[in-house]
Amino acid sequence: MPEVVIAAQARTQFGKGPARQIRRDGRVPAVLYGHHSEPKHMTLPGHQVLMALRTPNVLIRLEGLPGGAQLALPKAIQRDPIKGWVEHLDLLLVRRGEKVTVDVPVTITGEIVPGGLLDQQIVQVSVKAEATNIPTGIEVSVAGMDVGDAVHAGELKLPSGVTLDDEPDLLVVHVIAAPTAAQLEAELGEAAPEAEEEEAAAATEVAEASGAERREEPAAG
Repeated sequence: MPEVVIAAQARTQFGKGPARQIRRDGRVPAVLYGHHSEPKHMTLPGHQVLMALRTPNVLIRLEGLPGGAQLALPKAIQRDPIKGWVEHLDLLLVRRGEKVTVDVPVTITGEIVPGGLLDQQIVQVSVKAEATNIPTGIEVSVAGMDVGDAVHAGELKLPSGVTLDDEPDLLVVHVIAAPTAAQLEAELGEAAPEAEEEEAAAATEVAEASGAERREEPAAG
């Protein structure tokens, strides 16, 4: 995995006010920790961070900090719930040759046989890999799979040097029988009377409640 180089600046002011100012200046507050070292607080250019995080488990080379360049992986990302901007970033310090446990995306390729319906159970899988050689994703080919066929985590083809950190029998994807037109019509036919019964029951409750209120009204005079 190629490294993304980002110039960091040491952060010296803390609190909500300084944090807002950092974001107004187009930067992101961040903290680097790991290997029992003291946490290093810094700010990073917001646009570069946003672009880097488009790659899952991106390896970031931080430059400009005291002590020289450092390698890091994103550990926790706080985003603006509306605009999606990165508001704060936790980074995990890593070293070359070190193995780390990360979640990588699972992508599906190929087409199953007609008449089946693909059911993907998980969208990522946990693996152990060298910090500098984390796969961007794991591909699962479903080409030719028929109803009843399945792929489990232990059957995934992992790159060299990468090992599974999930249970081998974890279901990744399987093929189920697609419902026929007759089955869909039958389900819709069953759902319609149930909906009518619920509406009728609701109307009865409203009518009974209205009647009770009228009976409880005090007589005039």
